[in-house]
Amino acid sequence: MASEEILHMTIESLVKTNEQQARQLEEMSVRIKELTAQLAWFQRRMFGRSSEKRMALDGQPSLFDSTGESVPVTGMEEEGPEEKPVRTVISRKGKHGSRENWENLPVLETIIHEPEDIDLGRYRRIGEEITYVVEHKPGKLYRVAHVRPKYGLINPAEIVERGKGILIAPMPLFPIYKGVPGASLLAEILLQKYEYHMPFYRQVKQLAHLGMNGLKEATITGWFKRSMELLRPLYNVLVKEILRSDYCQADETTTNVINPEKHATDREYVWMIRAVTEKLAAFFYEEGSRSGKVIKELTDRHNYKGYLQCDGFAGYTSAYKPGLGVTLVNCLAHIRRYFEQALEENRKPASWFLRKIQGLYMIEHECDRDGMTYEQRRLERESRSKPLMEEMRTWMETEGLRYSQRTLIGKAVSYAYTRWGNMMHILDDGRLLLDNNLAENEIRPITLGRKNYLFCGNHEAAENMCVITSLLATCRNHNVNPRTYLNDIIARMPYMEKASEEELIDILPHRWIFSNPEAVPFVALLSATAAAL
Repeated sequence: MASEEILHMTIESLVKTNEQQARQLEEMSVRIKELTAQLAWFQRRMFGRSSEKRMALDGQPSLFDSTGESVPVTGMEEEGPEEKPVRTVISRKGKHGSRENWENLPVLETIIHEPEDIDLGRYRRIGEEITYVVEHKPGKLYRVAHVRPKYGLINPAEIVERGKGILIAPMPLFPIYKGVPGASLLAEILLQKYEYHMPFYRQVKQLAHLGMNGLKEATITGWFKRSMELLRPLYNVLVKEILRSDYCQADETTTNVINPEKHATDREYVWMIRAVTEKLAAFFYEEGSRSGKVIKELTDRHNYKGYLQCDGFAGYTSAYKPGLGVTLVNCLAHIRRYFEQALEENRKPASWFLRKIQGLYMIEHECDRDGMTYEQRRLERESRSKPLMEEMRTWMETEGLRYSQRTLIGKAVSYAYTRWGNMMHILDDGRLLLDNNLAENEIRPITLGRKNYLFCGNHEAAENMCVITSLLATCRNHNVNPRTYLNDIIARMPYMEKASEEELIDILPHRWIFSNPEAVPFVALLSATAAAL
């Protein structure tokens, strides 16, 4: 009897062991399928086409080619107190340090600053003061001599008001107080780093090759900080202009910031918000936080009401509760990518959903082709897109939710279904886009810069980066030549210390183009004029 019990217990143990091993094998099989699908997706991303193209709906073979690309989607990526601008006066007296090494630069321009309302019957020229400013033209550095003639009384015995014995024109206001660089040189330094992604230490070498010897990286860093103080009022009104819109997109990306306590870099976050129809963009940084509170506090500070389109990051959902004035709209491109990743694992349901997504994009393509107004597009969506989107929701509620959350197709369905209510908002307004790709494109220069200049030196540097990248992004959106724009604006800002908000708005890139049409391609100027009307 004892032997039978032992045999029975042994059999039970073996059965349990077999069942446990069977479950483990099943889990391993599911995991292998998941990893295989992910590997296939990464291979397509690496070795296939780098962007997703718009294709015609002519059947399954054209929907999924060898690269797995089908619908129009671009790539996916994952402020301090305001200070007054500083005036610059450069004196020739007391040559300092390496400044002597810059005197070999040629003087290609001389500007004479005469005192106003001088009576040459009473005054004679007795000398002059000369101030040199280093300017930049592509591939060349040169100096501009600002000459201020001095005039003294012809009759020394003549009695005049205090301070009127010798007359000289006031010093012009330069971008940096007691600094060498002119507006064009500062503009080039900013462009090289934030448009062409060249770190300051490389720029030092480049400027030395152009004849500016003895320049230190710390000097350029100081010039950069003072330039951002000068441009910050423009940045502040740009943010206000964006949040006056009622349709914005938002996104966030990482940047590396040095932590002086750790003597290493921390992975921090930069946010971006753009007014879609106005084509304005601004970056902002709050000590690297990715909390949804960052974007919420920004929109609350400016009393923003309207649509906010974003990816599926949970921070947006936690920040904006329904019915409080901000309506979240999610991104169809992000939803699509989850189903594209699931193709290798479970092709039939993934391909069905992807065909429906492509149908939505084709409707938009036809609206674009026919030049529909926003209201016409809304009506077209109501008649054609709405039934398609409701069919997709019904499928997710019936068939889709049957798939395990441990599978890629299950994760895709869960991601899409929890955001489908926000996606349905595109039916309410013809201005709303199907995806957030424009915002992702806007933020891409930050990621390119990260790969080149690697990090920001501190939180202040990250905040300053947001100032210049915001202006450059808005220039790109309106086809404004950033070099021409910065040359003009940096020279002008020292004189706008007491400018009104409206005066500052007038020199933002989208308004500046009307007074500087030569800096904008003709077609782009026509588009801007049409948008303004």
